[in-house]
Amino acid sequence: MARSVSTRRKTLVTILAWAVAFLIFFPILWTVLTSFKSEGDAIASPPKFLFFDWTVENYVTVQERSDYFKHFWNSVVMSVGSTLAALVLAIPAAWSMAFVPGRRTKDLLMWMLSTKMMPAVGVLVPMYLIFRDTGLLDTRTGLVIVLTLINLPIVVWMLYTYFKEIPAEILEAARMDGASLRSEILYVLTPMAVPGIASTLLLNIILAWNEAFWTLNLTAAKAAPLTAFIASYSSPEGLFYAKLSAASTMAIAPILIMGWFSQKQLVRGLTFGAVK
Repeated sequence: MARSVSTRRKTLVTILAWAVAFLIFFPILWTVLTSFKSEGDAIASPPKFLFFDWTVENYVTVQERSDYFKHFWNSVVMSVGSTLAALVLAIPAAWSMAFVPGRRTKDLLMWMLSTKMMPAVGVLVPMYLIFRDTGLLDTRTGLVIVLTLINLPIVVWMLYTYFKEIPAEILEAARMDGASLRSEILYVLTPMAVPGIASTLLLNIILAWNEAFWTLNLTAAKAAPLTAFIASYSSPEGLFYAKLSAASTMAIAPILIMGWFSQKQLVRGLTFGAVK
């Protein structure tokens, strides 16, 4: 009887998990399907799910109207560049907080995290003026700087959590063997925290890739990434749902593919230190 109840419970949990996963994935599925519809089928009521005239015209039109690869390259530069810059700053900061904590370390961490709760629009005007006066407006360098700053608290928090799981005695042994601070971080700490650093890197790339507020307000044409590429299909004449869906699919496809192939590394990193 107990085994039967346990089996039914597992089955129910599995069905519930699949249902939740489908609900999360459905908007992406619907976007992809809409991208292969004509504009008439895209706004049809009731909606057409699978039985419609499939077409790739939207993708052809999107590519002819916009330079997809230019926006794609801008997204790659800003996401990878800001992630590497954040790691360079965050690894020493997380090391000091994890292994040489002060009385206010926890307060400092909470303050850093609290900055993520501030509405971005509240500092848009001063940021825009600073970027305009320093020549960083509509530049990849400017986007790398701003994305590094807005994601740095999360990167520090994640690395701090991973570093706390590493025994401090290992670093002390390295110091006794004559390792310098640089050697301790580069050759002892970093290799041991590779799963955590990798998951932090991947998550930060995703966050930077999906950032829309700052990329739309601090770029115009030269440094516009894929988020601006999508927004360009919302016009005063109305929304072209099929073309907008095609542009959205082209924008999210690279990050979805990266997430799919790196999911094991993400899970391994996010559970790093959970089981000792």
